[in-house]
Amino acid sequence: MSGQKNGFTLVEILIVLSIFIVMSFASLMVLKPQFFLLEKNLFFSELTTDLLLAQQYALSHHQEVTVNISPSSHSYYIRKRGEENFIIRRQYSKSINIREGTMPSSFQYLPDGNTNKFGSFFVYIGDKAYRVTFLIGSGRFYVVEA
Repeated sequence: MSGQKNGFTLVEILIVLSIFIVMSFASLMVLKPQFFLLEKNLFFSELTTDLLLAQQYALSHHQEVTVNISPSSHSYYIRKRGEENFIIRRQYSKSINIREGTMPSSFQYLPDGNTNKFGSFFVYIGDKAYRVTFLIGSGRFYVVEA
């Protein structure tokens, strides 16, 4: 019998495995901030598009459109005032929290495209806060980091 064996020792396998685990963990730590950035961009892109759609719907159909944000269920919906059917209903990530500021969580776009209320609400994503502000006398709004 020959004394030679082909293969790796247990120590060599453990060293390679530990290097692989350390590299995997390091890459996850680098990707986590990218995830929050992507999540933020996606949320604000959808919210902005949906609010502009609600405004355009109110203008083009000459009807009031209700926007209702429900932070407890992590969702918001848009529908014609007084109707049960939704124009849009969206769920958003549980890592996103919305809190009322001076703007209530339910408001309407009037047939002229203006909102019936004005003010701000806050969106918290990760460790950052953003303020969504609706201007008085117009249906305009903007988002800034708070």
